[in-house]
Amino acid sequence: MERLLFGISGLPVGDGKSKYNYKSGIFYLNSIGLDAMELPFVRNVNVTAKNKDEILQEKEAKAFYLSAHGSYFINLNADELEKQEQSLERIIKGAKALQSVGGRSLIFHPGFYLSDSAADTYNTIKENLLKLPDLGVNYRLETTGKPTQFGSLDELIALCKEVSTCRLCIDFAHIHARGNGALKNYDDFTAILVKIKDGLGEEALEDLHIHLSGIQYTAKGERNHLELKESDFKYAACLKALKDFNVKGCIICESPVLEKDALLLKETYEEQ
Repeated sequence: MERLLFGISGLPVGDGKSKYNYKSGIFYLNSIGLDAMELPFVRNVNVTAKNKDEILQEKEAKAFYLSAHGSYFINLNADELEKQEQSLERIIKGAKALQSVGGRSLIFHPGFYLSDSAADTYNTIKENLLKLPDLGVNYRLETTGKPTQFGSLDELIALCKEVSTCRLCIDFAHIHARGNGALKNYDDFTAILVKIKDGLGEEALEDLHIHLSGIQYTAKGERNHLELKESDFKYAACLKALKDFNVKGCIICESPVLEKDALLLKETYEEQ
């Protein structure tokens, strides 16, 4: 990637009166100075033969970046092998749809510990990730927001070392919530970037997919996303760390006020 892009998860909020589809959403976001959209495949894959061509045309016309968030119904460590296979099918279906509109990164949570040990969960998930075909789309493993969920930064770095088709999705708000408010200052953010660089090399920082938002949490982890200014998330310190480390890639805002906070992030970054 040549620089750090800024975008939103899902369709724009707009003025509350307009309704957007993917094509018009790309046009609108580009017009207000944003660069990216993460298509929500969380409940169903809604890129189809009917709309994929117009999405691709608008994406290419605006030199826009598309990613997608995969299904919520993925657990590569499910107790039943049938559910593991269904999870793989959902991932592949999402990746094929994203590839058809020129997208690059499919983001998903790979699984849950359930009653298994962390080591056993890791091994089962790894074996399933190795079954995924290389479709020209990066499978982005997202850091999770609760300590009971598989998906710590260390676990995902280790998986990305072993599975060539996998990359990181760093959700800083999730890391903050998973640690019960762990990210308190600039040094906390730089420590994450150093860990990524040490584990996966400089190239990982040159093509990093990031989620940012405010977040509400308890000792058990995340509860829900918040507007940036209504949360304790130190987004300015995070952006300064990203700039100082010359991180490139894409920042996706998951705030309730999507493009408003995405623009706040972009403006804050440019002012650093």
